[in-house]
Amino acid sequence: METIKLNNIAELETPCFILDSNEFERSINGFKLALNKYFSSNIIGYSVKTNSLPYCLCLARQLGCYAEVVSHDEYELALLCGFSKNNIIYNGPMKSKETFVDAIKNGAIVNIETKREIEWLKELPSDKEYNIGIRVNVNISKISPLDAINDNDYGRFGFSDETFDLMNAIEKIKQLDNVTITGLHLHRSPSTRSVVFYQNLINYAAKIISKYNLNLDYLDIGGGYFGIFRDKPTYEDYCKAIMFTLSQYSLNKLKIIVEPGMALIGSSFSFATKVIDTKEISNNFYIQTTDGSRNDIDPLFKKSDYIKELIYINKLPNIAKEQVITGCSCIEFDKIFSITNEHLLSVGDIIIYKNVGAYTMCLSPLFIRYFPNIYLYKNDEYSLIRDRWTAKEYIQKSKLL
Repeated sequence: METIKLNNIAELETPCFILDSNEFERSINGFKLALNKYFSSNIIGYSVKTNSLPYCLCLARQLGCYAEVVSHDEYELALLCGFSKNNIIYNGPMKSKETFVDAIKNGAIVNIETKREIEWLKELPSDKEYNIGIRVNVNISKISPLDAINDNDYGRFGFSDETFDLMNAIEKIKQLDNVTITGLHLHRSPSTRSVVFYQNLINYAAKIISKYNLNLDYLDIGGGYFGIFRDKPTYEDYCKAIMFTLSQYSLNKLKIIVEPGMALIGSSFSFATKVIDTKEISNNFYIQTTDGSRNDIDPLFKKSDYIKELIYINKLPNIAKEQVITGCSCIEFDKIFSITNEHLLSVGDIIIYKNVGAYTMCLSPLFIRYFPNIYLYKNDEYSLIRDRWTAKEYIQKSKLL
């Protein structure tokens, strides 16, 4: 793809996502620095599901991250982006048997999620020994009540120690002469993102390790951390607290695996849109239509406001009582936000939404308008790293009458 370099944000073809390369590198390197300070052995698993843009995967690989994947499609994508199989962490229930067996045979970190995977272990050649991890179900209400959203903040994933599921899974695996459990996967993301939660998570892991007499190499404690935000816990705050708690159980020599998604990628992306139409629908009350959509920045339609910047190309003297910023889709509820008593926006003015890199791009639907351009912002220049989809890309591999 030909690289197009631009120096002025007004020249970008909107709508578009913008990846700030320096911010992405700063976030990964910041977490690496904190991990290296407290843990002699550690891994950052880049969460592919959070943002699967191939450029991000390649950059994360170059910065020393593993790829954390949760499906056979993501496993294949990681390989295409240059990750070696032994630099992949394979989680989730959507593994295929073929990629599951392939990953284990080639040294990937594989955390058992489903009962069928235990049966698949029998497909491994018997003349070699293999290591796997197992995911433990985490009910935040039970292990860290102050971080729970309700009285039964149970998790969807992993084997529960409140029933016989975890015990049965461990016993079945131990019956296999050539397979050893060497890791626990305990990923949950509390809404509080508190440091205390991770200490309580380690307390729970220590209980499981002792109860089942496990001899482990690693703990995979997943994601859910704050990123680089003022007045919030830092990467070092998390790492220091985790190491302190591990030391209470003499587990401080374990390899620590983290799988930050939002913390690494959220602040690295912005989304730029332009006003394409303005209508006054009542006295000094305007609808401003943009070429982006709420689908692009809030595909679950949960947010009530956004971190945003208005860029007036031709600032009008008019002050509008209220302006509702809407998207380009033909659905009534594509209303993004409103502003009051601000300068009236006009066609060509730009709205930048910040911190929109986590999950938004993966969840954005192919509805009415296809995937937009993605630009890289580096050294005060913008370069195109993914061209927008047209009908030609949309129709690829489709059978026509």
